[in-house]
Amino acid sequence: MTIKPDPNAEIPAELGNVHFVGIGGSGMSGIARLFLGDGHRVTGSDVRDSDNIAALRALGAEIAIGHDAANLRDDVDTVVVTGALWQDNPEYRLALERGLPVLHRSQALAALIAGRRLVSIAGAHGKTTSTGMIITGLLALGADPSFVNGGVIEELGTSAASGRGELFVVEADESDGSFLLYDTSVALVTNVDPDHLDHYGSLEAFEQAFVDFADRAREFVAISSDDSGAKRVAARLSHQRVMTFGEAADATVRVHDIETDGPVSFAIDFEGAEYRATLRIPGRHNAINAAGAFTVLVGLGFDPAASLDGIARFAGTGRRFELHGTVGGVSVYDDYAHHPTEVAAALAAARTVVGDGRIIAVHQPHLYSRTRLFAKEFAEVLERYADETVVLDVYGAREDPEPGVTGALVSERFADPSHVAFISDWQQAADHTARIARDGDFVVTLGCGDVYRIVPQLIGSLERERG
Repeated sequence: MTIKPDPNAEIPAELGNVHFVGIGGSGMSGIARLFLGDGHRVTGSDVRDSDNIAALRALGAEIAIGHDAANLRDDVDTVVVTGALWQDNPEYRLALERGLPVLHRSQALAALIAGRRLVSIAGAHGKTTSTGMIITGLLALGADPSFVNGGVIEELGTSAASGRGELFVVEADESDGSFLLYDTSVALVTNVDPDHLDHYGSLEAFEQAFVDFADRAREFVAISSDDSGAKRVAARLSHQRVMTFGEAADATVRVHDIETDGPVSFAIDFEGAEYRATLRIPGRHNAINAAGAFTVLVGLGFDPAASLDGIARFAGTGRRFELHGTVGGVSVYDDYAHHPTEVAAALAAARTVVGDGRIIAVHQPHLYSRTRLFAKEFAEVLERYADETVVLDVYGAREDPEPGVTGALVSERFADPSHVAFISDWQQAADHTARIARDGDFVVTLGCGDVYRIVPQLIGSLERERG
């Protein structure tokens, strides 16, 4: 069983020397960076080295590779853990034996945020991009926010920073309910597409968590006018100030005239005026994300035209349709998409810029429960939006394997099996992808596990096949 946040856990007034177990993840590394900036001594551990860990070491963090009780030094005052850890983790167990405060990463972040004007971005999809757009917009507007995002913001080269302004912007995680721990001033709900039902148990409980999150916002709520789950949540809100965004005719911020031929362009209607923008990133869904970010900024009182201009400067985040290389006319991209709706959006965006080339999806299913629940939906979107698909085996993350649940559950549900292959061996998968690739094709790896690690193998296979 993995570690779950305890919403009633007491957070010490002084956290002292802080040890992060699983420090290399995008969320944990960002929080650790803020603790370093706040003057704390930071130690930590993770299963493998990474660019995030190298960056933290350069800032003064002391990090061990591999989880071992010996990593927990005698002078550690507080331990921070991620929900991806198992309860038998030796550092976690030793911290409990010593009686040290053990905080979920969201609780550690809540301690840093205390007393700040917090903007929290939640939703099943679009959180990282929307958060990055808001941060980019605020910086362009002259604000200097602190922030923690779930991915590296390309133009900033970081996922977290301490600013001098009053605003603190965070990507809030709904997967385990930890977004309810924050003292939120402004809540943005991008969508409420069913996910994480392994934690919540039912769609009703999942949607109720979003109702609670939004209603607790001290200033206002920005929520999608189009997503069916968000509409159900909005209908149940008791908040006095709710702003909606999307393509609906009655949206507070209405987006229209969306053009997706290359980087997406669109128009926004707000309070009787029209504003237009062209983003630096492709995809119809990013026009909607921009509308949500715009709603937050104008809701905070910033000028509409300047807000949209600032948002348009956003150049993307790491692992969101990120180009890693081109070999013999074949481009290799990586994307974090791990839910059918996200996969559809990522591949639809790729379709707008691939031209006459084809799309070859390399899909790594994430979680046994999600694969079991959504195998049919994954197959449908992959078959619809990709020309060829390679399915890898399941990345279990925090879950134990389930008998009979493999990547084959997805491939077996394709209507036309000639355009899909389930290949569990990564080198064989890379070689197969290289053999079927043609000039002008996009290869897009998809998943929030470690599928990005296959990219060098894909590039190597392409070099051998096309060199």
